[in-house]
Amino acid sequence: MATMTAKRVLTAEAVLLGSAVLGLLVWELPGLRREIKIWRMAGSSSGTRSGG
Repeated sequence: MATMTAKRVLTAEAVLLGSAVLGLLVWELPGLRREIKIWRMAGSSSGTRSGG
């Protein structure tokens, strides 16, 4: 009985965490697209990015 409750709580936490991450991703998507465009424009002149 206790293991079933623990599994339920774990599943509920996973669903909440997943939905929060998905919501954050959807919320940030327009900004991320703009950032990727900027990175591409900045990187196109220098070629590949150099590792630090």
